[in-house]
Amino acid sequence: MTHTELEQLLTENYRALERYIKFRISDKAIADDLVQDICLTVLTHGGSLRQPESFRPWLYRIARNRLNDLWRSPSREIQTDKMDCIGGRAHGLTRHEAVSETLARLRDDDRRLLMLCYMSDITQKEAAERLGIPLGTLKTRLTAAKKRFREQYPYTKEMERTGMKKNIFPEFMPEYTITQRDDEPFDVVHEAIIGWGIVPRLSEKCAWAAYDFPEKKLTETMYLEVTGRAEIHGIEGVEIKTVESGWDSSDNLVFADSETERWFIAQLTDTHCRLLAESHIENGVKKCYTFLDGAPFLDNWGYGEDNCGFETHLRPHGWIVKNSDTVTVTSDKKNIIDVCGRFDVTIGGKTYDTVCLMDIETYDTKVMTETYIDREGRIVLWRRFNRNDWGMKRIGQLWTERFPQNERITVNGEVCVHWYDCIYDWIVK
Repeated sequence: MTHTELEQLLTENYRALERYIKFRISDKAIADDLVQDICLTVLTHGGSLRQPESFRPWLYRIARNRLNDLWRSPSREIQTDKMDCIGGRAHGLTRHEAVSETLARLRDDDRRLLMLCYMSDITQKEAAERLGIPLGTLKTRLTAAKKRFREQYPYTKEMERTGMKKNIFPEFMPEYTITQRDDEPFDVVHEAIIGWGIVPRLSEKCAWAAYDFPEKKLTETMYLEVTGRAEIHGIEGVEIKTVESGWDSSDNLVFADSETERWFIAQLTDTHCRLLAESHIENGVKKCYTFLDGAPFLDNWGYGEDNCGFETHLRPHGWIVKNSDTVTVTSDKKNIIDVCGRFDVTIGGKTYDTVCLMDIETYDTKVMTETYIDREGRIVLWRRFNRNDWGMKRIGQLWTERFPQNERITVNGEVCVHWYDCIYDWIVK
């Protein structure tokens, strides 16, 4: 396989790999280093691969091995991670317990077949030889076993119980247009958690979907629901459950990014919205981080002085000026968020009067995002752009080279390239 082919496959799988690692490693710096190490390994040793369909399983084997090395508990991680491959990423039930419970409910031959094919580092051909059956027969039995597993998997039942519905989004991003208006931006109260889109208030729930460009194909969905009141370190807020689903291939159990669950505690005041704690399952252990834990929490989830959070009453400060595809930042702050104009966003045949909340490097280093918010404070459209050299050490290629057809915006003269968009459930209902 050529270096160019490897780069293309790595690009197609990069977001899934990044999520796979970051939902298992809470420390952002460690996770970034691990992803970079995996990418370098892929580009250095991938030349021996012959078939593109072998790339993803090989990539995840590398990722699992790196996680094993990091945790220094190979047997435990192999067990947990390979169970994830069968049941999907379902943090919090807990993962390996939920999968084990489901396997126990299956008939013996189904359970043995799934464990052999997904909990052992052997190919399907080797599994067929071990069982003494033709490869075609194994594939037929495996398809039936996977179907019966999915029908029994507890996480699906939990989703149905809480009312979190799946598959409500279209396969491809609806066509849309963004037209800048001459009118002054309006002030708006936007109480959602920046980057997550849910308002931390009892009975709130929402869902959104991400679409990668230029294909505009659905790549992930996120379902969020406020589940009740919560208190952390004497501060009262609400608990939020989130469920992320990957949409690479519904029949590919090796794609270990299919479902992920985590919890937040968040607080909404009259002026700010902030996260106070985050929890997820890592290597079979429930990890909890709060605003008092310093860098492990604040680097990933905190914002503002003393984690004061994001302002909910939005108005333009003049720090960011957007004019078509040119953005000018007038503030000396490194990370900045500001309303930068008023826009008509037409999507799904309906036009929304919005303001654009632009985020420069608050969401992530070398990342610029646009959130188009209507007068009621609802998100109409969320867009992500990467600075041209974002991930250069990992990938070894500029984004203008990687996606030459994608939209570009210059921020103080630096090129940023469009990557993906998110739309919300209320838009497609």
